[in-house]
Amino acid sequence: MTTNDALAAETHINQTVNEGTLRQRRNKRLFALGAVVAAVGVAAASYWSLHGSHFIATDNAYTAVEVALITPAIAGTIAGVKAKDTQSVKKGDVLIEIDPTDARLLVAQAEAELDRAMRRVRSYVANDVNLASQISAREADQKRVAAQLAAAGADFERAQIDLKRREALAASGSVSGDELTRARNAYVAAESNLSAARAATSQASAHLRSAGAAKQANGALISGTTVETNPEVSFAQARLAQARLDLERTVIRAPVDGVVAKRQVQLGQRVQPGMPLMAVVPVADIYVDANFKEVQLQKVRVGQPVTLQADLYGDDISYRGTVMGFAGGSGSAFSAIPAQNATGNWIKVVQRLPVRVKLDPEDLQKHPLKVGLSMTAEIDTRGGVAAAAPAGDDLRDAQH
Repeated sequence: MTTNDALAAETHINQTVNEGTLRQRRNKRLFALGAVVAAVGVAAASYWSLHGSHFIATDNAYTAVEVALITPAIAGTIAGVKAKDTQSVKKGDVLIEIDPTDARLLVAQAEAELDRAMRRVRSYVANDVNLASQISAREADQKRVAAQLAAAGADFERAQIDLKRREALAASGSVSGDELTRARNAYVAAESNLSAARAATSQASAHLRSAGAAKQANGALISGTTVETNPEVSFAQARLAQARLDLERTVIRAPVDGVVAKRQVQLGQRVQPGMPLMAVVPVADIYVDANFKEVQLQKVRVGQPVTLQADLYGDDISYRGTVMGFAGGSGSAFSAIPAQNATGNWIKVVQRLPVRVKLDPEDLQKHPLKVGLSMTAEIDTRGGVAAAAPAGDDLRDAQH
């Protein structure tokens, strides 16, 4: 064998050894990489199963609040505006003043009407006593005319007997014509007196009934009441209370603590009841409406803890929150133009359901928020109220 052949054989052997060594190294590296990938997969699966699957998140969340709308309860002219947009106010602070002149005049008028009503009711009471006295007098008159009727009746009977007796004696000439004439005149007079007595009796009875009816009518106005509790006085008192309330309403105060917004009123403007003048935003009561996909809400319950971040402060600031409840329907269900799914070209779209989240007051005080800001929300579905209805049931009810 020549020297060249020996060198070539040695080189071939070295190459073979090197290739085997490289293959072994590559196999070890591939095995190690596969082991790392498998470990990462197992770790990811374990993390998702033990931790990640219990959290749902969305960045479709915004701050909201129940805004207090400021409207006048009475009509009038604006005499003063004490608050401006972006101004912080406390509950009870004066926001707007309406010219109180008309309201004061109405109070004075109502006070006068109340005084007149009380005087009128007192006259009813006094009149009741007067009518009672009149009834007593009418009863006495009735007794008097009854006695007169009895006397007139007796006189008529006596005159009638005298006339018959004298008419019987006149045929025999025992009674003169003059005496017979006087008997006839006495009979006519007695008959007239009887008729007059009967008319007086009827008149006395009518007067007694009239007095009784007047007393009954007057008694209906005061029966079962005092001067203070009489309906006329109570009505006048109610009108006075309304007038005083309208006078108080000339000063419009803040119903809650918050920030003034949407001011639309100007000095000297004529306003009507219910006209929007401004709004007060209670920033301390801000909550978050987080719109989650319907497929995320199967395990969500009322009372579960929520972690939130605001785009205003970034990820460095976190808010603690709690699930308050779920909307009665998806956003599309309450839209101005709802989706028409009963068509041939219907395409299924995953719906979102608003979930209301209450923010921790301490976090909100440290880092104030405004209405309409963007938020991200993450719910821990491991907590919550055990007795609360599941969001999945709420969602199915809303869809049906």
